[in-house]
Amino acid sequence: MADEKKTVAAKASVKVAKPVVEAKKAAEAVKPAKAEKAVKGKAEKAIAAHPAVEKVEKTKKAAAPKAEKAIEAAPAKAEAPKAEKPAPVKVAEAPKAEKAAAPKAVEVKAVKAEGPKAAVSAPKAAVKAPVSEKYENRLIKKYKTEVVPALIKQFGYGSVMQAPRFEKIVINVGCGDATVNAKALEDSVNEIGVITGQRPVITKAKKSIATFKVRQGQAIGCKVTLRGLRMFEFYDKLVSIALPRVRDFRGISKNAFDGHGNYTLGIKEQLIFPEIDYDKISKIRGMDIVIVTTAQTDAEAFALLQLMGMPFRR
Repeated sequence: MADEKKTVAAKASVKVAKPVVEAKKAAEAVKPAKAEKAVKGKAEKAIAAHPAVEKVEKTKKAAAPKAEKAIEAAPAKAEAPKAEKPAPVKVAEAPKAEKAAAPKAVEVKAVKAEGPKAAVSAPKAAVKAPVSEKYENRLIKKYKTEVVPALIKQFGYGSVMQAPRFEKIVINVGCGDATVNAKALEDSVNEIGVITGQRPVITKAKKSIATFKVRQGQAIGCKVTLRGLRMFEFYDKLVSIALPRVRDFRGISKNAFDGHGNYTLGIKEQLIFPEIDYDKISKIRGMDIVIVTTAQTDAEAFALLQLMGMPFRR
């Protein structure tokens, strides 16, 4: 009987202990929550009681009605210009469309009139023109495109660099009366400068000659050496303008080569050049023109000059 009472008492104690334990756990779980709430409440009260927070809230309350009034008034002011803006935009866009459409119509007409080939070749010419026309004389183009292939075919050169070409042109004027009249030499220098576009160099006597009353070192003439573009321009002017103006011109001699591919031409009057004014010259003077080439023989030099338009006598 005693054992049975003990077991009953144990079971009863277990039943009573379980709710107690659970109540303790619940109480322990509730305590932190209460503590957190208490802390939060105290913190909120402290923050609310701070003078800075009070000022901020006061400013917010004071600014709220002003902001509401501004918001109510803003739509009316902002909406008014919106309705006015679309009208000028449409007016401004209309001329742009007309301007853009006008050149297109012109281009179509030009293409129809000139044909498709002209329309394709026009841009290429516009790109290449400034380089070729500005820096190259027409004789330079002729030499590269016509003269060199003809010389290679005639003499059988193995390379384009073997073909003869112009090296320089030397114009020399002798002024014997410069020993007596110094102005005569000055006039010759000015005339040659105008003809060639380059300032000539004064030549002096290498030795004294008593017969001609010439002393060593005395100025007796002038000369100018042309190379590059000026050389081709002078040659073009000589061949196409100056020589045809010679009286009773029938061509120049074929026998003026020096045996090394160089040609010498004598001119009796400087009046054949268009730059010289007959009324302004003091005396008619001649000049010697030497065309120096890279040709090794006279035959090669003759072929070069002939292809370059030199009017040889038949």
